[in-house]
Amino acid sequence: MRFFSKRAPEGPLRDYLEADNPGPRTALHELNLLAVDVETTGLDPKRDSLLSIGWVAVDGAGTADSPAAKIRCGQAGHRLLLGASVGQSAVIHGLTDDALADKGVAVKEALTELLEQLKGRALLCHFSAIETQFLSAACQEHFGAALKIPAVIDTFAIERRHMERMSTYPRGEDLRLPRVRERYGLPVNHRRHDALSDALSCAELYLAQLAHTKARTVKQLANP
Repeated sequence: MRFFSKRAPEGPLRDYLEADNPGPRTALHELNLLAVDVETTGLDPKRDSLLSIGWVAVDGAGTADSPAAKIRCGQAGHRLLLGASVGQSAVIHGLTDDALADKGVAVKEALTELLEQLKGRALLCHFSAIETQFLSAACQEHFGAALKIPAVIDTFAIERRHMERMSTYPRGEDLRLPRVRERYGLPVNHRRHDALSDALSCAELYLAQLAHTKARTVKQLANP
């Protein structure tokens, strides 16, 4: 990551890129993660905007032969963001312009806090393309360089590969976070979620998936 850090101006992004972050060879029992979820106005980071970010820390535990993890609810955060109108996306996430105006913080401020929390941790998401693309675009805008994360764990991708190995080829609905949680015996809350509750739901799913995997490193889990 030092190569990418040279492209970033001094500041929070460069500090993150220069940190001792986990990579593909990191053992799962030693892997610390940050589960992250974002709410946006749409799916295109070139056109749409971040509305909120939620995160919760997950620490590696167990042994090399039996990896586990612990959720650190004391290291959680949820930030509503200023700068964008929710528009039609309100029907998806329930956020309103009034809520953002009342409780929102500047995107740069929230990104600074998130990058500090992400130091030394892998990124954990359910369908990570949304988080990685929107956060990278926001870092490019506010810090002058893209966000490059050396270790990303995607519970969506883990479940998709698991189903394919079982000769069960999933449809889109089969891989939605509530549906996957249900298959692992985790409680499902059908009420509208926010970014923090979805980050926590993803973290809980990761713990369940970890108990069922034979992978022992980030690379094995991400690319079995």
